Amino acid sequence: MGTPPFVTGPTTWRDEVAQVRSGGGLPLSRIAPDSVADGDGDEVMTEANRTALVRILGRVQGVSFRVWARDEAQKLGLVGWVRNEADGSVAALISGPEDAVTLMLERLHDGPPAAWVSKVVAEFVEAPEGVSGFRITR
Repeated sequence: MGTPPFVTGPTTWRDEVAQVRSGGGLPLSRIAPDSVADGDGDEVMTEANRTALVRILGRVQGVSFRVWARDEAQKLGLVGWVRNEADGSVAALISGPEDAVTLMLERLHDGPPAAWVSKVVAEFVEAPEGVSGFRITR
């Protein structure tokens, strides 16, 4: 994976949110090998997790984007959901270790082979309670 041009971007959470809202994407954190779970989908959120509500725009429906996103999220040990939206976009709630969430956000910019992603917009939100596994909801 190549290094994105915004690696040296924002340094605080508020800076990251401002950069995402302006369409600039997220910085790529250094991924620690022990931050990736075993991928069985049974991970449960804890206090140290980060949660992002994400909207993916482009040609992202009818290209197996949701199945791909679920599989990628499970490999990273993330919990949450992914769904198609009526406007043709895909929405997702991803939660887990900060490095894994950041890596998933980077992967969403590429998507599966048949997809064409024009924009990924993420907003960091409070983690919902009691979420486990990663599901396709519609």
